[in-house]
Amino acid sequence: MEWTLERLNQFVAVADCGSMTQAARRLGRAQSAVSMAMGLLEADLGLALFHRVGRSVHLTSAGEVMLLEARALLNQALALDLRARGLATGQTAKLCVSLDEALPYTPIARLLRELARQFPALELTLLNGTAAEVARDVQSRRAELAFQFDRGPAEAQFAQRYVAGVPQMVFVARSHALAARSRERNPITREDLAGHRQLVMHIEGVEDLVISPRIWRSDSFYVMADMLADGIGWGILPRNIAQTPDIEPRIVAIDCPELRLPPLAVRMLSLQGAKLDGTALWIQQRLAALLIQGD
Repeated sequence: MEWTLERLNQFVAVADCGSMTQAARRLGRAQSAVSMAMGLLEADLGLALFHRVGRSVHLTSAGEVMLLEARALLNQALALDLRARGLATGQTAKLCVSLDEALPYTPIARLLRELARQFPALELTLLNGTAAEVARDVQSRRAELAFQFDRGPAEAQFAQRYVAGVPQMVFVARSHALAARSRERNPITREDLAGHRQLVMHIEGVEDLVISPRIWRSDSFYVMADMLADGIGWGILPRNIAQTPDIEPRIVAIDCPELRLPPLAVRMLSLQGAKLDGTALWIQQRLAALLIQGD
């Protein structure tokens, strides 16, 4: 076989245009050169690819099959070219990123769409888990990067970079006594909160602010949100968790003037001394912008 990628590209153009003349115009080539290339390609393959009727051409049955093969080969060639160009400019070939399952879904989804366009040759692996699990992914070198809600000081082996913050508020089930008090426009005090069971986020010795003497703990915001929605207690949740479709109709935010909660920080973890290339830094900066825009 002596066919070339150039001839396959011309073959696809002729098939798309249905005319040697129009294909030549699209490709910026002489019509005679395209016609000769198609004749040579058919000779190389030992197949008739086109029915020629006047100035029009139509694919034969064999041509229709070969068109699928040609498109696949050209796509593979483009992928190879993109991968080579990326590696030549210092981009990483492979990247594994571990994501805190509680991070806002919409910014993450948009980040991944943009990442696919920005780095089309990147081979990406995504892992998901709790904040503690994604940190362990980096610690074990299973992942190069992790993005998690800040759950206290990072261990010494981690380098951390602040990304952005996500609003957090106090929530209760709509049937909870605190919700009824809030609807009556009575201000909720810390003393009021202390009188009811508190659901607390707890990860490896680090937990949220504790106000109530009666507490239940969980290492998952989603589990905590389900318990909260079932009326088991009140708790502090990131706004995006409270807005999930199966949780939002069942809960309500309550305002406690004595309890002003700062945004819950999102950070990027990598191992100390690990060199971050342009891809990792782009991901950090773009996620920061998307979180700031809101979920």
